Amino acid sequence: MDTSPALCETFQRAIELIGRKWTGAIIFLLLRSRCRYAALRDAIPGITDRMLSERLQELEKEGIIERTVVPDTPVRVEYALTKKGRALASALNAVGEWAHKWLESNAVERRSRRTPRRSGTSS
Repeated sequence: MDTSPALCETFQRAIELIGRKWTGAIIFLLLRSRCRYAALRDAIPGITDRMLSERLQELEKEGIIERTVVPDTPVRVEYALTKKGRALASALNAVGEWAHKWLESNAVERRSRRTPRRSGTSS
């Protein structure tokens, strides 16, 4: 009897989709409210226009976000989560709780364990 673990392909696809760099930040922001492109770009430190455009297109293709063109002058484009995208809220909230519990405390522990360097010494 083979008891080796098996990887669920659907799980792996989901993790790779939402685990891509910047994707979590985009979904996190859209969970709070619909946003214009510039608002997303300004809220995510370090993201480039190219990366934001790529991620938004990927998420739209997957049915996680919807892009709405508002025919004002000038034309506005807004992004919002679909029902499928909003269903990620509990998963992202769980990741956030885990991060606040384990990552912040670990960073504080690591800083407190470091010994200060003496000035004039090189490392």
